[in-house]
Amino acid sequence: MLMKLLQLLLKIYCSVRGMFQTERMRKLKIITLDQYSEKLVSELHEKGIAQIDDISERVQQNPEWAQLLSPSKATSQTGKVSSLLMKTTGLSETFGNVLEGKGSIKDMIKSFVKPPIPEKREVEKLDTDGLVNRAESVLNEVESQTGVIEDKISALDGVMTELQSNKELANKLNNFDLDLALLSDTKYTTTLVGRINVENALKFKEKANAVTDNLEILQGPNVVSDGKKNKGNKKNNDEILIVITLNEYKEDIYSLLRKYEFEKYDVSGLEGKPSEIISYSESKISEAEKDKEILLSELKEVAEKYDQDILVLKEQLEIEKERNEIFATFGQTDKTTMLEAWVPLKKVVETTEVITTSSEGHAIVEVEDIGDNDEDVPVLHNNNWYAKPYEVIVDMYSPLKYKEIDPTILVAITLPFFFGFNLTDAFYGIFVSIIGILLYTGMGKVNNTMKSFGAIFIMCGIWAIIMGLLTGGFIGDFVPRFLGVPLPTVIPAIDAFKQPQNILILAIIIGVIYTNIGFILGMINNWRYGNKKEAISSQIVWFFLEAGIVFLAIGFMMPSIGIIGMGIGIALLILSLILLVWGGGLYALMDIFSFMGDILSYARLLALCLATGGIAMTVNILADMVNGMVPGIGIILAIIIFLFGHMVNFMFQVLGGFINALRLNYVEFFAQFFMGGKNNFDPFSAKRTFTKLKEE
Repeated sequence: MLMKLLQLLLKIYCSVRGMFQTERMRKLKIITLDQYSEKLVSELHEKGIAQIDDISERVQQNPEWAQLLSPSKATSQTGKVSSLLMKTTGLSETFGNVLEGKGSIKDMIKSFVKPPIPEKREVEKLDTDGLVNRAESVLNEVESQTGVIEDKISALDGVMTELQSNKELANKLNNFDLDLALLSDTKYTTTLVGRINVENALKFKEKANAVTDNLEILQGPNVVSDGKKNKGNKKNNDEILIVITLNEYKEDIYSLLRKYEFEKYDVSGLEGKPSEIISYSESKISEAEKDKEILLSELKEVAEKYDQDILVLKEQLEIEKERNEIFATFGQTDKTTMLEAWVPLKKVVETTEVITTSSEGHAIVEVEDIGDNDEDVPVLHNNNWYAKPYEVIVDMYSPLKYKEIDPTILVAITLPFFFGFNLTDAFYGIFVSIIGILLYTGMGKVNNTMKSFGAIFIMCGIWAIIMGLLTGGFIGDFVPRFLGVPLPTVIPAIDAFKQPQNILILAIIIGVIYTNIGFILGMINNWRYGNKKEAISSQIVWFFLEAGIVFLAIGFMMPSIGIIGMGIGIALLILSLILLVWGGGLYALMDIFSFMGDILSYARLLALCLATGGIAMTVNILADMVNGMVPGIGIILAIIIFLFGHMVNFMFQVLGGFINALRLNYVEFFAQFFMGGKNNFDPFSAKRTFTKLKEE
């Protein structure tokens, strides 16, 4: 019986310990013959269980390594693969733009709620040369059809751009009823056309007469782009100026015009009156747009035929490019290749088997243990199904340090709870959960980050529902105000509308507990890494301070042990002050205010709780008042106020609630213990969305 109890306790300990521990890692040093290196890399890439470490810099800088190895290089085919990938990516983007077109709002919502899940196509395992040959064949076939169409579209775009430019210029000169071909320069004269401020035009005419009398000036009101005259707009009080002069005075006149901020128009090549040019340009633009639509339809047909082929090819080339480039991180000798990889402990055996099989036994693998203080070890979370989505929240703050305590499970418990405490409205919580479900079942199918946030929002919504029902929040005070009955689920002691002081006390208690959990984690981290002084003066000291406050309070409240309690309390307070000074000098005494600030920060839970309920209640009151005060249409106005008010309140409070829940973890909690590392585990993995290898 005792043995069974001990075994049970051991299992519980291991389970709890595992929740706060990242995956144990091992470094693999691998040497294989050159002839097997490509196959080995390919197999590791497909398995995706090892992170390749870049040793090229170490080979160059470490004299001992430099005697044995030289830096490896990317394969000779890397440039060719990259070039083909660029072409394929360009085609893929072109096809994507043509096929997507101008989607409606309905299509956008549908793609969010139910995104298309790509069907994976089986592909053969090809070496680099085989893939290059296939890529060239496919691209030649596709480009032979798209190239002609794209050239025609490009030519039409150029024509339309020129026509549009001519139309805009003709619009500006529409006040002049003359053939614009007459404004071209001749053998003896120069014509300058442009826009100038009215006041500057007067100044120019005064100065121009001093240069020469041999000039002709035509003036007309400025016309904006839609063809309407500018009638005294003070902000744009300009006019069109046409200056005709002899060639010998060209530079002097133009220099004078520039001095008065003259904007010159290029009218070369234009023939006909402005109205004729406008009409002609509009007609030709319309024809070009129709021709372009026909060409786009043809391009769409090609896209529909080859889009999947191009997506498959693009993915294959991306994978091949990664495999070819990874060789630049290796070391090499005349006949061997050396690489290093990080592997989770539980995957070491599998990785070793892959290496041995792919190299046909011609490989040496050394498994190296990791020191506690190794800064370069990548971190891989080890959480259960519930906590796993919250890894993204922890990683947004910083990667963990190897072997430090992983707080993800605590964040998974507190983040949705804090959000629910902030929102405290059951009806709002229902909508948050619905958004989470849509994210999880929609975009979450094609994007892991969206899936994680979907799961987070579902739990946040559930906690908002629970807290709303317990504290009386259901569309504010909707139930008692409009239905005339109290919400039956409310606990009177924490009714947000009647007992806010109790919610404040609850928030402070939660803050004390969560902050102390942070101190415990910080103490464990520091002790584990040998920072015992830091553990005592930065974490343990606060337990003495809190205990001292508790004993002082007991001494005041219980006269029978008052002197003893107060004596112990004062002694503990003095001890905590001594420990603070011992750890950080007199300046460390300021940490007491930081400690108090961290605890009081949890009062924001009450603030946001009351803000949600208060604004919701105000909206309800306004809707009720309008309904009673305005006969007839009052009910319609009340519904509009009710819906709009609660929609705005929902958006602001959800955003504020989530930010505050993050803050309480990032600032108040993580600050007590989080050490932080350099990087997360990033396996060398072939990311296949559109392809899967044929089974051999």
